Amino acid sequence: MSRVRISHQGQPSLCLRLAPQRSITADEKPLPTADEGAPGPNQEQLPHVSEEAASTSNITGDGGPEIEEQGTPVDEVLGRDQASREKAPKVMKEPMRPASPTGSRPFSTSTRPRQDAMTSFDDSGLQTTGHKFELPALPLAANMHLKYRYAPVVKQVTNLLMRDGKLSVAQRNMAMILNHLRTASPPSVNPDRPLLPGSPPASHLPLNPILYLTLAIDSVAPLLRIRAQKGMAGGGVALQMPVPLALRQRRRQAVMWILDSASKKPSRGSGRGGFAQKVAEEIIAIVEGRSGVWDRRGGIHKLAVSARANLNVRRR
Repeated sequence: MSRVRISHQGQPSLCLRLAPQRSITADEKPLPTADEGAPGPNQEQLPHVSEEAASTSNITGDGGPEIEEQGTPVDEVLGRDQASREKAPKVMKEPMRPASPTGSRPFSTSTRPRQDAMTSFDDSGLQTTGHKFELPALPLAANMHLKYRYAPVVKQVTNLLMRDGKLSVAQRNMAMILNHLRTASPPSVNPDRPLLPGSPPASHLPLNPILYLTLAIDSVAPLLRIRAQKGMAGGGVALQMPVPLALRQRRRQAVMWILDSASKKPSRGSGRGGFAQKVAEEIIAIVEGRSGVWDRRGGIHKLAVSARANLNVRRR
């Protein structure tokens, strides 16, 4: 580090410190130099999109970009601009055709692609070769929908099994119930409590667990319900009126009885499949005539028969 002292007459001198200059010796490596013909730092630019597409097409063997169809033709530009048409070269003026009259167009504005898409669909020409199953016939039936892919009884029982909006848990329990009905031994039907007429033999029920479940529910489903009608006898006295039930109402009442009876049974062990097993055992007990749901159904029917005389009572 060297020092330089600068002084003026009558003023104090200033002392500056200058950094020493370092010279490259023969032992050290010299600075790199650019080769002759090498591109500079600003010369390695990316090619244009059209040039890149053209080089890619040369490699793949496909056709290059249609550069001629891009942009607006010169004829259209000169046809719209009178000043440009007058100043255009003679070579470009000769092939130009006279402009179209005002109010007409040399092309059609109708939506032809949409007309082809809106044509009626014909499935007669579809080929089913290679399909494991044949294609469905159109139009589709009303029940061939994703929302109706389960049997009505299975869907209704699943919704009644659901607690706190946990549909996946209810579906898992429903699958366990059907699996238990399928793997259980064939039931023995009690002749004192017969099932619905036309039902298959008891030995065939485990082969179709959905039919097994439907038959058990429909056999104990009540036909009527008792409604207390106030003021029918006068003086605010309520009369019991039998009211017929629809199919879904009958099945709902039967399922509620089955779930109530299954919840009162003692558990045989821990696990998430305990309640499903109790419900399946209750369904088997219904088919065999051992369930207490039969007594509840009989009590409702006896009360409805005794109260049918109240149907003729007029309101006072």
